[in-house]
Amino acid sequence: MSDMPSPQDNPAKDPGDWVTGDEPMTGPQKSYLQTLAREAGREIDLDGMSKAGASRMIEELQAASGRGTASSGG
Repeated sequence: MSDMPSPQDNPAKDPGDWVTGDEPMTGPQKSYLQTLAREAGREIDLDGMSKAGASRMIEELQAASGRGTASSGG
């Protein structure tokens, strides 16, 4: 037996701890950020954003737009 958690038990890493966090954001991240920004009524500068930065911005915009919350549908 090992004291290491299984992948299912491993909590999400902070984007700042990602090995690839400083790489440019992915195409899907950029597309989703554009959608979230539009829904939240925000303008964001995507030029040069890293994967980690995009992840943080996604979380912020999800909160601002109401996406990603556990609210009940109507």
